[in-house]
Amino acid sequence: MSSHHSEIKPSSPIIVVIFWAYVIIPLAWGVSSTMQKAMALFH
Repeated sequence: MSSHHSEIKPSSPIIVVIFWAYVIIPLAWGVSSTMQKAMALFH
């Protein structure tokens, strides 16, 4: 059982796109929601 942590390579770029979308979309939604609430407080 050989473990190569440095050789973690996705089999296709589509997996990378899906992974980043899975990370960025909720993050962007959270930031947007927070900014809207902050703007409501300041105005």
